Amino acid sequence: MAKLFTPFRIAVSAWQRTNLMLRISMGIVVGAILALLLPGQNGIAMLGDLFVGALKAVAPILVFVLVTSSVSKAREGLGRRFRMVISLYILTTLMAAVLAVLVSELFPVNIVLANVESVGSAAPGALSDVFHNIVTDIMSNPVTAVMKANYLSILFWAIVFGLALKKLATAATINIIHDCAEAVSQVVRWVIQCAPFGILGLVYSSVSASGLEIFTTYGKLLLLLVGSMCVVSVVLNPAVVWMLIRRNPYPLLWQCLKESAVSAFFTRSSAANIPVNMALCKRMGVDEDFYSVSIPLGSTINMNGAAVTITVMTLATCSTMGVEVSLGSALLLSIVATLAACGASGVAGGSLLLIPMACSLFGISNDVAMQVVAVGFIIGVVQDSVETALNSSGDAMFTIATDMHNRL
Repeated sequence: MAKLFTPFRIAVSAWQRTNLMLRISMGIVVGAILALLLPGQNGIAMLGDLFVGALKAVAPILVFVLVTSSVSKAREGLGRRFRMVISLYILTTLMAAVLAVLVSELFPVNIVLANVESVGSAAPGALSDVFHNIVTDIMSNPVTAVMKANYLSILFWAIVFGLALKKLATAATINIIHDCAEAVSQVVRWVIQCAPFGILGLVYSSVSASGLEIFTTYGKLLLLLVGSMCVVSVVLNPAVVWMLIRRNPYPLLWQCLKESAVSAFFTRSSAANIPVNMALCKRMGVDEDFYSVSIPLGSTINMNGAAVTITVMTLATCSTMGVEVSLGSALLLSIVATLAACGASGVAGGSLLLIPMACSLFGISNDVAMQVVAVGFIIGVVQDSVETALNSSGDAMFTIATDMHNRL
């Protein structure tokens, strides 16, 4: 019997020794080819659903146990790094919003609103609603938070439990928590080994479902959104990192793009990409006590792509409606977009639901704004993928850069 399984074990071993990014690249190519040759095969598309489902299922547990373990045995000196990475998250989100204002002024676009059905999702009416939702989410039941992947609440309660363990628990108890964290991390590593098959299914679904209409009717808007996000990714963020570490930031950028942005692009979920980013930080030698908190925190407040989406879509609406935008109101929009982006929902297209709130700054009615949200969902197959790739790869990049700065 053992001889029968020998070829299988050899094949699995050879597969695991092959570079993961090479395997993911193979999955992308095969998925695209299958979508063109064999469209409508639910079994192939299910591979992607299973992969994303596994990541989303394990990520909340991973964050809770890792943060609890890290806080319970945390050393002195982490506070300065956390302050620095949080500052980077918020600063670059604001810079992305300002960049989106400048790009929108240079290349104004109009939105085709005719015959667009309104969206039924409830959107926040004011910035105070966003803050109210954030505070409410933080104080939700910790068990419910893990079940619903509410990462603000998970972080809060994990830190509270970690501090309690640090004060009261014995070394043996803390070691048990650490072993639980290692066990969950091992499960994550097993899931990530399945990434090539999951990406294959996700690419298959995207290629099968996406039509060319989004590139014709809304091509200019989509180009403005994607172009702005690309500038943030390859110019703005590396410039900030260079000022922090004083060395060429592009090798680090490339590492984060190929290992974090690719998977985030296809999963369209920063939460699902948390295990991927943590694995990348571990390979880069980042302090686990640091990245186990900064990565899930970044998935909730590092929202460069969301700030770009809110700003560009709002200014495109103003252009369409003939609303004059002054310099002061544009700067106010940048600040509002930054704060709102930090409270954006973690679901796909969550940033789009904050557009009506931003549009209200210019007196645009909610009916019109919700039509713009509907347009956003039409182009979301590309816009939301690029937005998530920018957000998630930035989490890893700023975490690694902050750790590198600390070692200088």
